[in-house]
Amino acid sequence: MNQAQRTEIFARLQESTPEPVTELKYRTRFQLLVAVILSAQATDVSVNRATRPLFRAAGTPKAIHALGVSGLRPYIRTIGLFNTKAANIIKTCSILLDEYSGRVPHDRAALESLPGVGRKTANVVLNTAFGEPTIAVDTHIYRVANRTGLAKGRTVLAVEKGLLRSTPNPYLKNAHHLLILHGRYTCRARTPDCRRCLISDLCQWTAKTN
Repeated sequence: MNQAQRTEIFARLQESTPEPVTELKYRTRFQLLVAVILSAQATDVSVNRATRPLFRAAGTPKAIHALGVSGLRPYIRTIGLFNTKAANIIKTCSILLDEYSGRVPHDRAALESLPGVGRKTANVVLNTAFGEPTIAVDTHIYRVANRTGLAKGRTVLAVEKGLLRSTPNPYLKNAHHLLILHGRYTCRARTPDCRRCLISDLCQWTAKTN
């Protein structure tokens, strides 16, 4: 796939969704961080269902830390791995309060040092909360990048590096959300809607559905 084709793909996706945003619900950078930690192996819908009452009751690092693990668990018990996530979130709140005055750090290394925060979570926070041109490769982006030919790779890191290298600069900031939304609603894993796909003619996937 050449650069002109990549540019056309992103141009069409951007035209369809001019202001793509995360579907996680949050009001602050801290709440986004918590939501993204919870979203590992969980849907945005299930996370929003849990965080709505949680953030009403405790929406700051201090307030969630005061809940403790036992107090946090009931709010997130419907989410997979909730015991581990509860422990990680409480530890993260403690670090934020002790080392960052309760603020979410604008630094990859600092973010990845927080319990429950890996490269993908850090990329989401850097992109969504701070406007950095990062791409967090989840299952949707991994699938779309490989199917279309935008950035083929056998690992999420390889796909991330490929997308960062080949995505046209005007679309780099929004690429993360554009590709996630395309994978979630059109280029689905089992039932891709190729017939209605905006970029079907540019996609290199040979197993397109009718």
